[in-house]
Formats: sequence, structure tokens, C-alpha cells
Amino acid sequence: MPTSDPTAPDATSSDVSAPDATTAGQARALLHRLAGPAAEFHTDQLEAIEALVDDRQRVLVVQRTGWGKSAVYFLATRLLRDQGSGPTLLISPLLALMRNQIEAAERIGLRAASLNSSNTDEWDVVEQEILGDGVDVLLISPERLNNPRFRANVLPHLVSTVGLLVIDEVHCISDWGHDFRPDYRRLARVLDRLPRGVPVLGCTATANDRVVADVEEQLGEGSVEIRGPLDRASLELEVIDLPSQAERMAWLATEVPAMEGTGIVYCLTIADAQRVAAWLRSRGLSVLSYTGATEPGERLVAEEALRTNDVKALVATSALGMGYDKPDLGFVVHYQGPGSPIAYYQQVGRAGRALDRARVVLLRGHEDADIQDYFIRTAFPPREQAEQVISLLEDAGGPVKITEIEAAVNVRRSRLEGMLKILDAEGAVERVGSAWQRTLTPWAYDDERVERVTAARRAEQDAMARYGTDGTCLMRFLRAELDDPVDVDCGRCSVCRGQSSAEAGASLTFDVELVEAARTFLRSSPLSIEPRRQWPRDVEVASGNIPADHRVEDGRALSVLGDAGWGDLVKQARVAGAPYDDRLVAGAVQAITGMWRPDPAPAWITTVPGAGPAAALLVDFAERLAAALDLPFVPALALTRAIEPQAHLHNSAQQVTNLWGAFAAQGEVPSGPVLLVDDLVDSRWTLTVAGAALLEAGSGPVFPFALAKAGGE
Repeated sequence: MPTSDPTAPDATSSDVSAPDATTAGQARALLHRLAGPAAEFHTDQLEAIEALVDDRQRVLVVQRTGWGKSAVYFLATRLLRDQGSGPTLLISPLLALMRNQIEAAERIGLRAASLNSSNTDEWDVVEQEILGDGVDVLLISPERLNNPRFRANVLPHLVSTVGLLVIDEVHCISDWGHDFRPDYRRLARVLDRLPRGVPVLGCTATANDRVVADVEEQLGEGSVEIRGPLDRASLELEVIDLPSQAERMAWLATEVPAMEGTGIVYCLTIADAQRVAAWLRSRGLSVLSYTGATEPGERLVAEEALRTNDVKALVATSALGMGYDKPDLGFVVHYQGPGSPIAYYQQVGRAGRALDRARVVLLRGHEDADIQDYFIRTAFPPREQAEQVISLLEDAGGPVKITEIEAAVNVRRSRLEGMLKILDAEGAVERVGSAWQRTLTPWAYDDERVERVTAARRAEQDAMARYGTDGTCLMRFLRAELDDPVDVDCGRCSVCRGQSSAEAGASLTFDVELVEAARTFLRSSPLSIEPRRQWPRDVEVASGNIPADHRVEDGRALSVLGDAGWGDLVKQARVAGAPYDDRLVAGAVQAITGMWRPDPAPAWITTVPGAGPAAALLVDFAERLAAALDLPFVPALALTRAIEPQAHLHNSAQQVTNLWGAFAAQGEVPSGPVLLVDDLVDSRWTLTVAGAALLEAGSGPVFPFALAKAGGE
């Protein structure tokens, strides 16, 4: 942004009248009118405005976060509109950014509107305003480009009348971002359809040379790159190796209250964000969680609470990684390390935009690599599954419901939906109502692209693992990874102050009681196992609602497999093929009798039947648990046939078909409430089908209990 605020409340949309009739003169006069006579453009801002307004060029701006890209496209919009050009179309990836930008646009006298998934009730009004030239700036997400109503009613008019196209976070149209937001790939088609001479502005703070080359190719021949240094003088970077989650939680509870202002604590997973937020609240801090699972209304409340300093921090996933703008954000802490310097720079750029000093701390944990590996492995659909889907749709010759695809292809529903979205963006399939069909567009799996992007992600992961370990200035390291040509030390970071990440972690001392409190917290919150209420659709063996008299109750899991609570002990036993630790028995007793307290209380215990050593170890655990609870253990279920390991099956249709009829009661089944124990829960179908068998045999209410949830559950 300019050195003075260009969004002052007294801003107006009056046409510019200044002695200097050049674009530079008009832009400067408008800037002074908006932000005061002392306001000055940041380096390259005026150059970008002139390239758009005078030369009508396609411009790629690669500038640090906080540089002021919004000032460029809002002032360019004002000047172009005063010349008679059509409205600006702004493609924005996140609702948080849209809300910020609408407010900013209106403060400088531009009529701004948005079409997005959260305001469908306003679409009719907005569409009429667009058709009547009553909108200066329209903000949409890339997903709108594939909305049938938008494509039919709005897009043709916009393409023919648009005065400026702005693509925010333009790195997402490169290979780097395709799996993040597949619909960004549709922008290439929009660019091809634009009338000659319509200027285009692509903005990003996170583009290395590889991404820049890819984006410039898509922007078209003759595009102009305006690139500046990426240093952020306000950021004081630190990195601390703290493998233990309990120690990281103790660090947060100690350090966050003492940090100046308000900030963001980033976690890699939804479960960790929710758990860290709950921990900090238990220590008296006012925090909210913000994740992909947060409802849109709750997200808005959280954003506003942070903006108005009503909370100390938001504990967030990457759902808040781009777009959110709070100039006085005082700190950013990463509870776990992201897998890419690009993503890390993007997130830390939220801090210190209008401050002299902002604290930025990366706490690196032992689980980081496993989580990052999962994200890399699942970024693209495997060739076999994608080809199966294409073949199925081709053979069908018409629309196929997603439940029918799911029944035929062994892929988890969430991944299937993502795969169809990618294939749709590639033009290979299209949505027809609630179904999908093959298009006439030729398609082949792009092995080269998948391998190239995966290799790049692995390289970025390796780079992030080196961050803070090799004696390189932290800001210099990030700038080098982003191919910033300026190669100097910042003089502010922990490395410049003489401390490596390992040394920083080793030098810390913690309140023993606080660490123990964190460890107890991690182990004291059993996770809900929500009962399945419907059988999968389009499955031959069962359909419709699960009858109430065949439905299990709400259950609990002791941990997430491998987590810092009980999950580590569970994982160790499973890997070693050893009996479960007695501490897990004690933890299960505490979870069942202290926090869960199923009602009516279980009168006996049984296990999900299985084969092999793992089944025997589960029975051993259940027998010890039964003894500790002073309840009888009854082996009430038996396997009737061999079944495929559920871990090899990835969606509900496949999993239920695999389990159907595989469990049968043996002996006399007690009529009282029962605790049904399993070692690992993922889809919940094993507990659902086994529980139904118990209920059919005359048991009382069935309460599922598992030692751990699978990490993706």
C-alpha cells in the first residue's frame, strides 16, 4: 500500500481533475485525494498502473506481501472507468480476501460486488447491477467460472465488456496451484476469450522462477513482469526444533500471552488446530479455531474478532493462509512446519504489514514430515483410478451419479470429488445436475506433469527441512527459494543472532508442571465416533436409513494414531506386533468412566472379530480393560468368512460390500449394554456392521470404543 492509507473514510469517487493530465499525474492526484498530500507510491506501483492504463498490457506483479497490490488495481480501475472502460473482474481465491477487498473498494469510491457460495441470495440483484453497468469491481472465486448460471447469465457479458481482469494469487494458475484450486486452470480459457487490448493484472508474492515462467506462458506473449525485493523489514524470523507436541503446547501457553498485539497460530491439520485452540482456551487465552471445517458464518465471526482485537489469536490451517489482511497483525507462529518455503512465506506475510516489528516463529515437530508426505501423496489422483472413472463414464454413455461411480471405483468420496473436479477443469468430464458424464474432449493421464510437480514438491519439502539448520539467514533463505535476486542477510532473524533451530530448541527450559499439564490435556480428550445413520447409496446389499434397532450409539476413540497423546503408544504396539501398554488400559478406563460415561453404562465387553496376531492382541487388551472396569469379557462375534483389510478399500460402497455378512453371533449374547472394542477406526463401517450383528442377536445398546482413529479420519 502507499505510505499513507488510501482507504480513508472521506474518499470519494469523483472524477480526477489535475493540472497534470498524464496517467501518472492523475494517479498521483487521486492518491493524494484519497490518502492525503503526503502519500507516495511504493516502488513499482506507478509503473504497474501506467502499464495497465496507458499500454493496456498483461502485467505480472511479483511483490512482497503488504506491497500494495490492491492500490494498483483499484486506482487503475478508477482511471480506466473514467476513460469509459468496462468494470474490473477480480478473481480471488478466498472469501476472506473478497470481504476485505469489497470493503476497501467501497472506501475509495468504487462500487464493488461479489458472487460467491456464501451470498447466493444476492445473486439476482448483483447480476442485474452488472448488466446495468452498476458495478465497478466484481469479485468472484475461480469456482464461479464453472457455475452453469454464472457461465450463462454473467460471464459472456463480462468477457465482452470487461475493462480490466485481475487474477489475485496468480501463482495458482501454474502447476504449483493446480491441485490447490483446480478451477484456476479455467482462467486460461477466459484469457483466450478476452477482446484485444483488455489489460490483465496477475498478482502474487510467492512465485519463484519456475512459477513465473509458467504464469507468463499462460498470460500470453508480450506480458510484462514487475518484480521487487521480497524482504519484509518488520519480520523477525525464528525457528525452533521442538519435536514434542506437549513442549510446543507449553511454549505456546507461555509465549503467546506475552507477544505484542494479536496474531495467527498455524497448524497443518484440522484436528491439531482444534486441539491447540482448545488447549490455549484452557489456559485462559481468548482464541478461536479457523479451518476448512469451520462454517462460513463462523469464519466471518472469527475474522472480524481478530480484526477488532477481540481475540488474542486465531489457530488456523492454510484456510487462512492467503488473502486475510490485518495490517497490524503482531505475530505469526507455526505449531508445525509447512512443506514449502512458498507456502511459509505466504503465511508469515500476514504479519507486520503496518508495524515496525512483528514476531514470526516456526516450531518444528516430529510429525511434520509424515503430514507433509500425506499431502504430497494425495495431491493427484492415481492414474489407475482416473482411468477407471473415465472408462466408466465412457461406457455409460450418459450421466452417472457419484454414488454409482463410488460403488464401482475404489476411491474415498472426498478424493473422488477432487478427481472429478480436476477432470472437469481439464475438460474431460462435466457435471449434469447431480451426475457426471464424459465429454467429447480427448483426454490422457498426464504422467509427466504429475511427476514434475511431485518432484518439485519433494524438493520444496527438503528445502523447508533445511530452513534454520545450515547457518543461512532465515529471510535470505526464503528469498533465495523464491528466486529473489537480492542476496543479503536480514540481520534480524535468530540465525543472524547466532542461533540454529536445534540450538534454539535445546536451550529452552519448560515449567515441568506445564508440560505435564499439556501431556495430560492431549490424553484427556477422547474423540467422538459418530454413528453411521445411512447405508451407502447404490449398494446392492443394503440401502436407506440404518434402522434405529440396528444402529450403534455414539462412541469414542482414545487417540489419533501416532499423535502425542496416546496415539504414539498405540502406533508403537501396532508396528512392533506387541501387546498394548498397560498405560493404554488405564487411559481407556479414565476416558470411559471419567469423561465419556456412556449411558446406560456397559454391562459387558466384546471385540470386533478378526484373524491373525493383531486380533489376538486386541482381545488381550479388551480382556485387561474388562478386568480393570470389573466387567465380563464375552467373545460374542465371530468371522464367517475372510474379508479384505478395510484399509485397502477407500469408500463406503466398497467397505460395506466387503463386510456384509462377515460377522455372526456365537454362543449366547448378553442382553445388556455392551462396549464394542476395536483397535483402529477409520470409515466406521466395521463398527457399524459388527454392532448391527450384536443388536440383531439381542444385545443391548452398542457403544463403540477404539484405541485410535486413523490419521485422516
